[in-house]
Amino acid sequence: MSQGQRTSRVDRIVLHVSGLLEAGAYKAFERLPSVRQAAIEYDVSKNTMAEAYDRLVARGLLEARPGSGYYVAQFRPPTPAQPAPHIVAAVDHVSLLREQLDQHYEVRPGDGRLPTAWTEGAELRRYFTNFKVATSNPVDFGYGSPWGYGPLRERLRVLLMDRSIAAQPDGLLLTHGINHGQDLIVRHLIEPGDTVFVDDPGYYPLFGKLTLAKAEIVGVRRNHDGPDLDDLKAKLAVHRPKIFFTQSHAHNPTGSSLSPSVAFGLMQLAERWGFLLVENDALGDLLPATLPRLAALDQLKHVVYVGTFSKTLSASLRCGYVAGHPSIIRALNDIKMITSVASSAYVERFVFNLIQEGHYLRHLRRLKSRVQEAYNTTFSQLEEIGLKVRQSTIPGFYLWAEFPETVNELEMCQAASKERIFIAPGSVFSPNRKTRNLPAMRVNIANGSDPRFIDFLTRFLKNQ
Repeated sequence: MSQGQRTSRVDRIVLHVSGLLEAGAYKAFERLPSVRQAAIEYDVSKNTMAEAYDRLVARGLLEARPGSGYYVAQFRPPTPAQPAPHIVAAVDHVSLLREQLDQHYEVRPGDGRLPTAWTEGAELRRYFTNFKVATSNPVDFGYGSPWGYGPLRERLRVLLMDRSIAAQPDGLLLTHGINHGQDLIVRHLIEPGDTVFVDDPGYYPLFGKLTLAKAEIVGVRRNHDGPDLDDLKAKLAVHRPKIFFTQSHAHNPTGSSLSPSVAFGLMQLAERWGFLLVENDALGDLLPATLPRLAALDQLKHVVYVGTFSKTLSASLRCGYVAGHPSIIRALNDIKMITSVASSAYVERFVFNLIQEGHYLRHLRRLKSRVQEAYNTTFSQLEEIGLKVRQSTIPGFYLWAEFPETVNELEMCQAASKERIFIAPGSVFSPNRKTRNLPAMRVNIANGSDPRFIDFLTRFLKNQ
């Protein structure tokens, strides 16, 4: 239940009775008080009590016997099978994601997303509420094409042309977002034992996917202007990667952006050593179209380009895309069809209408202004308390703050947790957590200037 949401009487009864059942207050097949008796006990109407019992039946905790009453179900949780080592390792890589989804903490500088009010408020909230189909095309109540909603795909091809990226009609596939696109790529191209290069620090959910695929993950140091070409050359002398996954601009987690010289050098090395580049441009819609992009330099010959609307619109609107050489995209389409049949034509039509009617453009203008202001404020406050913060010429959602060597990341996170503060430690973003790096953290610019967070850091650093 979301923070601040009031619980109903039914919710409270269900929670209480569930607790009694879990604590063993009733035995299997034991009859519970009648609806009438329980209604008196909980001081509610019989209808309210009956609804509570019915919810417990739906959860498998009670059995309803017509004319007799409600009885404790014989429920035994299945004994979980021992997960394989690579499954355990993959889940460990995305442990940070649990808190981002469950949200137990009040102060959230470690979040990976902007607040809902930033992406679903104002212009978009009105559109969500009054959504109307702005096209005369009939709504398809079937699965839809696995390629995705045709008008949105064509609109995306036009948008990519603004970034000097020419995608063929069969070179662009709609997905459920960046993660889905990367998952399709991993499924298609990675075999157990293949070597894959990633940014270090980099996008930690990707590490989990690659671990599940039993790939050998090698991190390439990430600098303020993109991947460190010297480190990449050194790694190429030892490893032969099949793919290098990288994020060009507003990098997660460091906020850094690719310079023209590094982009050119990276393309040269990819062509010379024969590895594929997968370019993540999650915040592309917020960034200048003229920024150097690998897909523009290469025109999708040796680059697969992934983008999303979920970061800029809503995390609940799972809509993204993959662009690349038609031979690769056709294979990804087949895998998408086998694994998930199709993406949501309703969501894709909704996004298309947002774009066509100008709502998305107006939303982006407001969001850019908010991001710029929050970026500047958070950067200044973190520097004022003595942290070393990487600054980017292209403000994004994240800042990378480094601590003195004396700071223990684990101790910091534990201390923050006691004060209901959620921190994203730097070690989570490294594919090899045993590698010695300066202690650091990723800071969400929307929450990074929260006075409670700044106060905590000030006190913690004074004690180091």
